[in-house]
Amino acid sequence: MNAKSADLLISNGTVLTCNNNDALIQNGAVAIKNDLISATGTTESFSDWTIAQKIDAEGGIIMPGLVNTHTHLPMSLFRGLADDLPLMTWLNDHIFPAEAKHITPENVSLCTMLSCAEMILSGTTTCCDGYFFEDYVAEAVYKSGMRAVLGQGVIDFPAPGVPDPSKNIKTAILFVEKWQGRYSTISPSIFCHSPYTCSEKTLKAAKEEADNHDVLFQIHLAETNGESDQMRSKYNVTPLQFLDRIGLLNNNTLLAHSVWIDNEEIAIIADHQSHISHNPESNMKLASGIAPVPNFIKAGITVGLGTDGCASNNNLDLFQEMDTAAKLHKVNLLDPTVMDAFTVLKMATLEGAKAIRLDDRIGSLEPGKQADIIIIDTNKPHLVPMYNPVSHLVYAVRGSDVRDVIVAGNILVRNYELLSINVTDILNRVSMLGKTVKFYYQKSAS
Repeated sequence: MNAKSADLLISNGTVLTCNNNDALIQNGAVAIKNDLISATGTTESFSDWTIAQKIDAEGGIIMPGLVNTHTHLPMSLFRGLADDLPLMTWLNDHIFPAEAKHITPENVSLCTMLSCAEMILSGTTTCCDGYFFEDYVAEAVYKSGMRAVLGQGVIDFPAPGVPDPSKNIKTAILFVEKWQGRYSTISPSIFCHSPYTCSEKTLKAAKEEADNHDVLFQIHLAETNGESDQMRSKYNVTPLQFLDRIGLLNNNTLLAHSVWIDNEEIAIIADHQSHISHNPESNMKLASGIAPVPNFIKAGITVGLGTDGCASNNNLDLFQEMDTAAKLHKVNLLDPTVMDAFTVLKMATLEGAKAIRLDDRIGSLEPGKQADIIIIDTNKPHLVPMYNPVSHLVYAVRGSDVRDVIVAGNILVRNYELLSINVTDILNRVSMLGKTVKFYYQKSAS
């Protein structure tokens, strides 16, 4: 009996492992057994294997699925609803009122599924989310087949699903205890909205519970200069210094945005080994500023890439986000060598996995890791010729070039067709819901 066997072999492509050795395998292949990668190598090296199912990459790129380190999945409902506004105006006058009216369990489930469809079809296999009614988010994400870290939202105001703010921590604890260890693809988390919407007491309690349960603690931080001014006025410290003062920084903390951070604060983040989610397109659209990402990386801080929610981006395409991240910092520093293609690719793969504490399972194509794999169709006019596949992935590939998607060994997309979600049904239902949202939005504005 042949001991060399696999349930699925993906072959005849350029394999980008995205591991710490930056290995690239020409005419490569990846073997999958159950939900794990069992081997990588040249296509010829698997000639004597017993293979149950084969996928021919047809010369395309075989790579790890992308990792989106900051999302608000149900907010696809508000895509394009209130564009071209400052963050605080956008939040207080438009998004918060819209959420109060339209964020229900049913709408959260539906729009989470829409976001999952968008991400899967564009090559994102793992996301890190923070929102309300997160039980319904988790159910939808699990059904979609994606992998995710999902944070129950905590805020010191009445919120969807938590009308009494005094119960915000209890709600988060119940969510974590319900989902921890339930499914291998779902990891619960606690997400505090920000230092300016959560009291010191709330922040410390949420962080203590996250650490006690050994789950990721997420928070928006230093997203705008106005936030920094507000924190200085109230506490005489910056947002980052405030978190440091109350003990919220450690290697279990993910800081989303982190735009207004100086060199002294970078050293603090590095010392505490906290992680950062960089969201360049959302930061640009809301004119929040440019995070000092090259300095983060130089200091040894783990930085992942995120899209933020559809309401402030307005899509979930991480390939577009990679292109933006690379170019934004080059033009900002007037240095074409910063944020090189491989650095940015790693932010969307292995570094992103590290940022959300999943790098022992995902982020690179290595034996023993989860089989979260995508195939890029490079036989397209905008992708020919290809001298450097890494350059192509950052500067030329689009989410629509993703041909096949596998998560935990399960095929979710085959030849551009999403198999785990009825996309037509989801699109029709969200379109109808959007008409209702538009009606109430226009009515309230008149």
